[in-house]
Amino acid sequence: MKREAPSKFSFSLLATLSFLVYLALLHPPWIASAQPAARTLEQQDARPLSQEVKDISQASLRNSSQVLRVDVELALVNVVVTDPFNRLVTGLDTDNFRVFEDNVEQEITTFSSEDVPISIGVIFDCSGSMSNKLGKAREAALEFFKTANPEDEFFLVSFNERAELTSSFTSSVEDLQSRLMLTSSKGRTALLDAIYLGLSQMRGAHNAKRALLILSDGGDNHSRYQESDIKRLVKEADTQLYAIGIFDPLEYRGRTFEELNGPSLLSEITEMTGGRVFAASNLNELPDIATKIGLELRNQYILGYRPSNKTRDGRWRKIKIKLRAPRGLPPLSVYSKTGYYAPAH
Repeated sequence: MKREAPSKFSFSLLATLSFLVYLALLHPPWIASAQPAARTLEQQDARPLSQEVKDISQASLRNSSQVLRVDVELALVNVVVTDPFNRLVTGLDTDNFRVFEDNVEQEITTFSSEDVPISIGVIFDCSGSMSNKLGKAREAALEFFKTANPEDEFFLVSFNERAELTSSFTSSVEDLQSRLMLTSSKGRTALLDAIYLGLSQMRGAHNAKRALLILSDGGDNHSRYQESDIKRLVKEADTQLYAIGIFDPLEYRGRTFEELNGPSLLSEITEMTGGRVFAASNLNELPDIATKIGLELRNQYILGYRPSNKTRDGRWRKIKIKLRAPRGLPPLSVYSKTGYYAPAH
């Protein structure tokens, strides 16, 4: 009995089914690609704080381990150089830098000073103590957004007595601008919670270079997280932190320990990442300071080296950058992260 040749419809159906199976293998349904919805810290799961910190710490270490393994253990360090007038120093090259890890000099294998896309989170204080500063703080944030490049992405965390993800990652400065205008000043200050939320959100960043900008009058009096928790996370997260400190004169600050300790808290947290605090003695200085930070983020040297210590022990490795400044230049200041945690395995 003579068989009929398969119809064109049969071949078409078979090809379609094969293509669908191929897509399913490439994109398993359990991989989520959507951005998480906005939420506050109170809306997160009710795990103990110690467990939450442990979970994000382990996630950070896993991510660091994966990056180092793929990149043949290439350690990258962002470096800012300034002169005695706090002006950026550009035009240096590889020979002007020396890198030390745990006091052992390392060979610089990659060097760049190019402006690269950045993922940036803005941590915006709208607590009650900001009532007379909110307008200028908004203006400063907008000036900072104006320094953006087309491939940059931003998110916004606003906080008073609780921290809230006001906008997830977006490249629309207009959207961030409109959301900032809706902020109002009230409540207490959960600064540490806001930094935690910012670091947590940063794990979804698309760019390798990452930074948080904190606009606050300093101090914390309502966070769930402890200072030690946040410092640990900051050291593990490969994210630079900058802060614009809108501090009241000392004689006008409240006499609580938290308020008095605000400036030093911001300084410690930012400096360990290679960032720093810019204190505003006058509200009118805020927009110019924000612009300066934006320019500083885009005029950094990136030094790469392969650590001579290959041990995967998960320990803290100290980093020190030293300069061989060209002749004729005044004493220069160097800002870089103070170290990193080695991969655990």
